[in-house]
Amino acid sequence: MKFIVSTGTLLKQLQIINGVIASKVVIPILEYFLFEVEDQKLRIVGTDIEISIQGVIPVEAKENGKIAVPAKMIIDILKSLPEQPVTFTINEANNSIELTSDNGKYKITGEIADDFPKFPVIVDATEFVIPAKVLSNGINATHFAISNDELKAALTGMFVEMTPEGLNFVATDGNKLVKYSRKDLISEEPSSFVLPRKALNVLKSSLSDAENDVEILYNKTNAMFHIGDFTIVCRLIDEKFPDYQSAIPVDLPNKLLVNRLDLINSLRRLQIFANKTTFQIKFNISASELQLTAQDLDYANEAHERLSCEYEGDEMEIGFSSRFLIEMLSTIDHDEALISLNMHNRPGTITPAQQNENEELIMLLMPIVIKFS
Repeated sequence: MKFIVSTGTLLKQLQIINGVIASKVVIPILEYFLFEVEDQKLRIVGTDIEISIQGVIPVEAKENGKIAVPAKMIIDILKSLPEQPVTFTINEANNSIELTSDNGKYKITGEIADDFPKFPVIVDATEFVIPAKVLSNGINATHFAISNDELKAALTGMFVEMTPEGLNFVATDGNKLVKYSRKDLISEEPSSFVLPRKALNVLKSSLSDAENDVEILYNKTNAMFHIGDFTIVCRLIDEKFPDYQSAIPVDLPNKLLVNRLDLINSLRRLQIFANKTTFQIKFNISASELQLTAQDLDYANEAHERLSCEYEGDEMEIGFSSRFLIEMLSTIDHDEALISLNMHNRPGTITPAQQNENEELIMLLMPIVIKFS
């Protein structure tokens, strides 16, 4: 088997597919890519069994064939070469792979293609189609709120929910919750699934240049995504996602409107002086001024700042984690953020001051008990 391909085109594809390959594998073949040439196209597959991804790129080839190629070595070789056509000559009898560039030849050893796991097939699947931008926005809005606690498996992924009212992407770790909704994408039959974090990272990479629709097929155990030249199949998290709707407060009479970037910059300065475990910032809110205080009692560090704001409600003193707040505020693409509150010991919400058309982004944040002198 012999084919010619651009180093840049191949490397870009491999770096995305490499996102599924684990740093430590139990089955040695999982450290390899599957290369399969057919009809002037190179199909590349990577998998960790839980997630599989394949990409297709055009090549110049005179015959078909397939082989498993060591992932790290082929990526390292391509990274070291300038943009140019390279020729792959593969001897399937002894699994040898020879790369020929403008200035050299490089030989590596592959493995038998038949030893590589079969690409998953989804049966009895439900199908829906959404714009790539919507899926990308949903992942970007929620990924930081996903839990790292493996004992709470349902919270270690993003909840995707199709309803007659719209499409929802939700994530929570118990301290913060994010819900990104599209009102213009509805489903007559309600359904849902939970995508694991690693699958979301792979999807983000493959969505970076995607502009068209994404075809999604899913059943009780797996989901498949067709994104341009990529197909991604992942095993779903087999746990029930909690009733997040009941956690989002409705009656929040105290409304704080503040410039988003000003608040982010202030929080970044203040957290230098905050306790490095809680990153607690105290908010003193009045009609036209927001006073922010950070304090680390262990080292006698302290800082204060004032920001102008618009506030309707009772004067309030409340504490929040600067890390969580910065993550949430960074998700908003509007100049101003609206922070809605009830009491100092009750959760509040953060939203853009103005929602985009057909979108709703709402983030719930738990306050923390103020422990200042």
